[in-house]
Amino acid sequence: MKFLLLSLFLYSFHFSLRAQTVLETPQANSILYTGPGDDQPLIVGLGGSEGRNAWASDHWKTTRDRFLESGYAFLAIGYFGAPGTPDTLNRISLNAIHDAILKAAGNQKINKKKIAIIGGSRGGDLALLLGSYFSDITCVVAIVPSHVTFPGHTGHFSTAAWTYNGKELPYVPVNEAAVPALMKRDLRGAFEAMLKDSAAEQLAMIPVERIKGPVLLLSATEDEICPSTLMCEKMEDRFRQHQFPYRTEHIAVQGGHAAPLTRFDTVFAFLDKYFKASPSRPRR
Repeated sequence: MKFLLLSLFLYSFHFSLRAQTVLETPQANSILYTGPGDDQPLIVGLGGSEGRNAWASDHWKTTRDRFLESGYAFLAIGYFGAPGTPDTLNRISLNAIHDAILKAAGNQKINKKKIAIIGGSRGGDLALLLGSYFSDITCVVAIVPSHVTFPGHTGHFSTAAWTYNGKELPYVPVNEAAVPALMKRDLRGAFEAMLKDSAAEQLAMIPVERIKGPVLLLSATEDEICPSTLMCEKMEDRFRQHQFPYRTEHIAVQGGHAAPLTRFDTVFAFLDKYFKASPSRPRR
């Protein structure tokens, strides 16, 4: 009986050392979760076109808790459709999201030299962009991402989804070939038609070769939203062409757009091996 009471006390004490902090970060809704240890690597979670702060929801609590139990701190960021953020996925400032990450990394429990970003769908694009434009991001996990940037979600799709240093990033525009697919709500067909504009595709390529750490890509072979496997293959080609010096993996998961979300064991294994346990340095 004494052993049981002691075990319950220790478990309760360990759990009480976890903290949840709402950060004041302009244009970003930021909630930081930390565990009991010191020198915790930071995982940043970004949702997709659903908006709000998806990673702060009850739906993702089990996964968040698993990160904390594995010795990571976790930062959930909402970048549109959440309190204090723009209403629409349109002209979202990479600098504002990066500033929120730096504020979280200033927590005394966090190892600010170990920052990984996990993003899904449009959040996967954002994760790759943040890693490409800011050298203190040392690992990226992008789930069903794009290899290029696309327009913001306005009525006329006539502005960029993302800005950097106050300027809109180039994007692949909606062309006439994409209109019939959009009218039928065939999102994959629309993206495929837009990507036939090869000149715009080249200008809008995410410069993933600039990322300063390992990269894990997860795509869906039967993706109904976008050709995510083809897009990830194009990023693999870009890594090879630029002799990218860090570890990269692309896993094409059988199924639709949400299928890779069932593969978080793979995500944890990648992070534990190539991010948490290893210094962020190029392969020899």
